[in-house]
Amino acid sequence: MAQAITTAEFPSVISGADKPVLVDFWASWCGPCRALGPVVDQVATEMADRLTVYKCNVDEEPELATQFRIVSIPTLILFKDGKPAHTMVGNMPKPALVSELESNL
Repeated sequence: MAQAITTAEFPSVISGADKPVLVDFWASWCGPCRALGPVVDQVATEMADRLTVYKCNVDEEPELATQFRIVSIPTLILFKDGKPAHTMVGNMPKPALVSELESNL
């Protein structure tokens, strides 16, 4: 299951990670975000040995959304070594998400 992340803890979580970190930028009013949410949670569980997954509610953490220029949600950003390494925008089926992650881990 993905954990919530706040603006305050973001820098230390990302820079201190011992494996890649996937951040799901979403909002509760966003239909595609709600559809993708359970998929992200499944991936968080199934790939827990290879990456850590967080969710960032853009309404509650607008500074992070601005910092990473989030203009469409859902947006997922894979961070490696503390830096954005790959960005995915929009809802997608689980096999597509897993494939994108596999090719960028």
